[in-house]
Amino acid sequence: MSTPRQDATRDRIEAELVDPLLVLGLDVEAVEVTPAGKRRVLRVAVDRDGGVTLDDVADATREVSRVLDESDVMGEMPYTLEVTSRGVDRPLTLPRHWRRNTDRLVKVTLADGTDLTGRVVSSSDESAVLDVSGRQHEVAYADVAKALVQVEFNRKTDKHDEKDD
Repeated sequence: MSTPRQDATRDRIEAELVDPLLVLGLDVEAVEVTPAGKRRVLRVAVDRDGGVTLDDVADATREVSRVLDESDVMGEMPYTLEVTSRGVDRPLTLPRHWRRNTDRLVKVTLADGTDLTGRVVSSSDESAVLDVSGRQHEVAYADVAKALVQVEFNRKTDKHDEKDD
């Protein structure tokens, strides 16, 4: 559990990074500051439509370092910087997360406790449409308690992808 001071520091770091990373076409998805002995670990997760490449992470790392070097937001205590992509284990909490996961399988727990697992067909600023066993369900984000992308290892997306035996 974080303290109000830790939350304020995290929020300030995020505020410092949003605009410079947006110039690179990247969204700040998460900022975490955790103690690690006599130093801290600062983790910054970034994402963009179409996904993040290693070059994007390298560019983001340089930009985050530059911004932090020019700011006093991290204070005097040493830290280790880690810049990473969002990852599939992060919950879908914003409309852009749903948009970026169109055609992916997601498990949704609604506020009333109902679970749905289906493929994201489309999304808007207020809701997403899921294909659940051939039936389409519109899910309002306001009704979602939790939504996670499901990892699929052997998904065949197209008849042309199937190999003849």
